Amino acid sequence: MLLHGIFPPITTPFYPEGNVYFRKLEANVERYSKTPCAGIVVLGSTGEAILLSDLERRDVLQAAHEAAAPNKVLIAGTAVESADGTLQLTEYAAKIGYDVAMVRTPHYYKGQMKPANMLAFYRFVADRSPVPVIIYNFPQATGYDIPAEVVIELAGHPNVIGIKESSGDVEKVRKMVDGTRAVKRSVTVTETFEAVTPRMLQAAQNDGGELVTIGGTKPSSAAVSIVGGVKTRQKEVGFQVLVGAAQKLEPSLQVGAVGAILAFADCAPTACYEIYAAWKEGDNALAREKQERIAKAAQRIVGELSIPAIKYAMDFNGYFGGPVRLPLLPLTADAKAEVEQLLAGIRN
Repeated sequence: MLLHGIFPPITTPFYPEGNVYFRKLEANVERYSKTPCAGIVVLGSTGEAILLSDLERRDVLQAAHEAAAPNKVLIAGTAVESADGTLQLTEYAAKIGYDVAMVRTPHYYKGQMKPANMLAFYRFVADRSPVPVIIYNFPQATGYDIPAEVVIELAGHPNVIGIKESSGDVEKVRKMVDGTRAVKRSVTVTETFEAVTPRMLQAAQNDGGELVTIGGTKPSSAAVSIVGGVKTRQKEVGFQVLVGAAQKLEPSLQVGAVGAILAFADCAPTACYEIYAAWKEGDNALAREKQERIAKAAQRIVGELSIPAIKYAMDFNGYFGGPVRLPLLPLTADAKAEVEQLLAGIRN
């Protein structure tokens, strides 16, 4: 599965009394589906997944899946602390049509999370997962930072296709990219080198699309359903490193990251995409200019004020953010005013 581009890790909307507000969830997903983002991440840290019940997680996954456009890669956050529980949620996400599972590092028993533990955990899940797996490292929240050497070793597993690295450590990104250069995989993409998802193929088949291949070579996975004359081809990709710090996006891309899963994209997806697009086109000066435009806002809103500020920023920019769930607390009036000032020139 191709994971190049920008992915918003969407929030989970709540009613004031605390129940999940599914209609607003669906409305947000529909709007993200119309942006240039490559896909959508459901039940990441920004989605307050750790504060949801198991039933709520499954219901949120289902609602978001039904609202998403078929051409967007859907990534499900499926981590719980145990390998078995993680696999159960991963299997559910795959069953309802998700393309990739994002698995956060277990961390509660962080003193016991040695390299052998991490290798065993991820191999257990990846060996059995019906969909590709990406590692999720978020040491600011978990207190555990998976070593680059462990990631490099896991990159050799055929079902571990990438990592979301949220530490903000650009040198670590460089080290992981350099250490996984030997990993080469073939993925099916569109003629314009965008991801092909199982849901896209199903939608094409339902619409009566024809089966075609490019260059006389049959795609390794099978002939693909095509709608409107769009053809598929094969693209070679390596171990795909995505980053989670919007304020470090441009330098991370320069050292080999292929995209990002950015909480700041929840409120400003186009502003984040413009950095990626400029870098992709080789316009490094424009990419740096676009990076500077959002750096302060991303650092303050996401890195410091966190989910309450992200949700308020979404409200300010026309999405539905709404309240957070305890023990998180809403922003103060002063913090709201600060968010509005930071986003004054970053409206989406």
